[in-house]
Amino acid sequence: VQLQASGGGLVQAGDSLRLSCVAFGAPFHQYAVGWFRQAPGEERVIIAAISGSGRRRYHSDSVKDRFTISRDRNSRMVYLQMNSLKPEDTAVYYCATPRRSTVATLLPEFYDYWGQGTLVTVSS
Repeated sequence: VQLQASGGGLVQAGDSLRLSCVAFGAPFHQYAVGWFRQAPGEERVIIAAISGSGRRRYHSDSVKDRFTISRDRNSRMVYLQMNSLKPEDTAVYYCATPRRSTVATLLPEFYDYWGQGTLVTVSS
């Protein structure tokens, strides 16, 4: 499975961005997907997850009420809508998917396939 995240960029605090994730080589549209981020000098952490059906979604406390994960199963795309961005949201953002699992989880150890990340920089 190959995943690719895109949509990052340089924005100002308070702005919005939408990240996209696409996967190739597997029935991606059936599997759960998670969004992770890694800030400079910090560990990678999971911030959102969505089930294969799209009916279950979870967001970490750090992004809840500002970020929304969603998916379009027809296009095999998963999105992360990021609103009210803050400088502390600056990070490389990655999407990941577990091996043959449709269950959404914020437990990072369940994710097996990763794509190259996309950099989001939020200036104050």
